[in-house]
Amino acid sequence: MVFGSWLCLLAPLAGFLAILLLGTRITRRQAGALSTFAVFAGFAGAVIAFVDAWGRDAHDRVEVTTAWTWLQAGDFQAGLTLLVDPLSLVMMLVVTGIGGLIVLYSNGYMAGSDEERRYFAYMSFFVFAMLMLVMGGNLLLLLVGWGLVGLASYLLIGFDHHRPAAVAAAKKAFVVNTIGDAAMALALFLAIAKIGSLDYGTVFSAAEDGVLSDTVVTLLALGLLAGAVAKSAQIPLHTWLPDAMEGPTPVSALIHAATMVTAGVYLICRTHPIFEAAPDIQHLAALLGLATLLVAGLVALVQWDIKRVIAYSTMSQIGYMFLGAGIGAYGFAMFHLVTHAFFKALLFLAAGLVIHHLDGEQDIRKMGGLRRFMPYTHATFLVGSLALVGIPIFAGFWSKDAILASALAYGGSLGWVLYVGGLIGTLLTGLYTFRLYFRVFHGEPAGKAREAAAHHGEGARSMLVPVGVLAVGSTVVGLLAIPGVWEPFETWLEPAVEPLVHPSTGEEWLTSLVAVVLGVLGILLARRAFTAGRELVPDGAVRDTLEHKLWFDELYDAVVSRPAQLVALLLRDRVEAPVVHGGLDEVAEGTLRGAAITGSAQTGLLRTYALAFTVAVAVLTLVFLVTR
Repeated sequence: MVFGSWLCLLAPLAGFLAILLLGTRITRRQAGALSTFAVFAGFAGAVIAFVDAWGRDAHDRVEVTTAWTWLQAGDFQAGLTLLVDPLSLVMMLVVTGIGGLIVLYSNGYMAGSDEERRYFAYMSFFVFAMLMLVMGGNLLLLLVGWGLVGLASYLLIGFDHHRPAAVAAAKKAFVVNTIGDAAMALALFLAIAKIGSLDYGTVFSAAEDGVLSDTVVTLLALGLLAGAVAKSAQIPLHTWLPDAMEGPTPVSALIHAATMVTAGVYLICRTHPIFEAAPDIQHLAALLGLATLLVAGLVALVQWDIKRVIAYSTMSQIGYMFLGAGIGAYGFAMFHLVTHAFFKALLFLAAGLVIHHLDGEQDIRKMGGLRRFMPYTHATFLVGSLALVGIPIFAGFWSKDAILASALAYGGSLGWVLYVGGLIGTLLTGLYTFRLYFRVFHGEPAGKAREAAAHHGEGARSMLVPVGVLAVGSTVVGLLAIPGVWEPFETWLEPAVEPLVHPSTGEEWLTSLVAVVLGVLGILLARRAFTAGRELVPDGAVRDTLEHKLWFDELYDAVVSRPAQLVALLLRDRVEAPVVHGGLDEVAEGTLRGAAITGSAQTGLLRTYALAFTVAVAVLTLVFLVTR
């Protein structure tokens, strides 16, 4: 597994460096080809490592390799270590596989852009950063990858830096994520202070064996949860994700499907011994996931931007993953991560075909009737929509329902709250997903959609092929976990993340039945509203609240942004201007006055200089005689 893992990590980095160093010596098309080859080379490395691990016994599927000790301070040291086990292998395959398809799609979508080289360099760098996060063999390397992913997302969201909205969205994403990053870093500082190490095994043993006090474990888990909540856009650090839609559509697919927003789910599963030692914080993760999936589902009902509807869908689906990880259903949370990567990337890229076809139009009110002009896109988008709602046999049916069944099996008041809330989320998913589908593909064309018949074809082959592959994956990948029949995915992960809850086959099939009925009900209600020409949420206070996203942005502006700006202005006027700037001005004026006095002594007369020299020698001689 060593060769495959290093190939997986270093190939995207090599692609990034090659594009960066070659610059204009390669064409924009060559830069795209180089980035695509580098990411798929990483996928080949992940496949090699997976095949090697598959041929081993379950207890022998862990490989830890240390290149060198790259950081040491006193007794603390951290090596450049890679950890390859069933959990990281799943992430490696998803990041490079789905990421490679998205980069391939970008070759057609970004064709003609003046800065394609920069774009593909950023894409390769993003994939490398995510791989560093999931393959790092200790918490310090995980934090390094965590920060690099934030940097890469900032660069990609703000790629169109000539647009103020894109720049503002990039800054917002960076600032909000920095809050979680800081909390996570503080948690790691605490671990160093109390344990003296950031190695996974050492930290996990300290948490499990009672070496750490309850307070320390709780603070450690809380810091990690804050990082996960920010990166995965869960309430209350979720406001950056819809604005991130200002980036190019393939960037939205990469961030939302296979990489950045799933990092929080991976973090909870990877550090599950810490969360299990602090059960209140683990339950908090589940409740935050439930709140996010419901709030995001409600807000999605009133969005008009095609990408923003899918973005809120991402927040909702990540909420299901947090719910699963928060009750210890790690295998199902990761399984939903995998299936979600397929159907969410499919929805974004199919939406990209629509946007590309309509010359950049994203308002679904100006679409309609596109199934006549874009049959391939219509079919693939429908597959993604059915998978998202959880209709058999599509991928979401198997993974999301398994999480809900785990909540039912968990029992107690918490389990029932999560179970009922998750089922309500299924109804909302059917409503907002098919509201979007009917608006875009059915009815009479509106706006630019009326001109669509004049276009020939639905996109370049480099765009259509990845969409087709993702549609197939969204249909069949869920078959990796058929309750009571065939469950290789959870079996594969168990040596790395042993689940705390095991729903029975009956609970899984019962939950699936209820969830499918609710999903279909949502579809039928969306269809009825569309046919009647009315919205699912009528005008009024409720719609106004949802359109303002429950006033989170306004609240943060009033509570955080404006007070911070006021404090900054006061410090500028009361401290920086009089003390810092004033002090510098006084130093400068004093220097000028001293120079003027010194300059006045420079008369240019030889006798004056001779006299000064004689006096100086006399003084030095006198000092020498006295001190002797």
